[in-house]
Amino acid sequence: MVPRILTKIIKVILIALVATVLFTALVMTLWNVLMPAIFAVKAITFWQALGLLVLSKILFGGFRGFPAGGPRWRRRLSERWEKMTPEEREVFKQGIGRCGQPRKVAEA
Repeated sequence: MVPRILTKIIKVILIALVATVLFTALVMTLWNVLMPAIFAVKAITFWQALGLLVLSKILFGGFRGFPAGGPRWRRRLSERWEKMTPEEREVFKQGIGRCGQPRKVAEA
């Protein structure tokens, strides 16, 4: 009899494999339908689509498992926020503008 944990591991691997194949096929199909018509580029194969996915993951996502530093970044920000006094929090809120740019304060 196969241990229960081994069965779960096999199921997870199969689901990940099927998801990867389907996502790669979706990328390949979208590329082959859109890109030649829009930019006059060649159609790509399944393996080229998989390579594009891996390349984009390396360039834009990394392999840490969490985007933008994940829970570590969020936890550090939360800890800093908790250490601030109410006055410091208000100054912080006033200093944060759109996309991290300081807000322009109207002078009276």
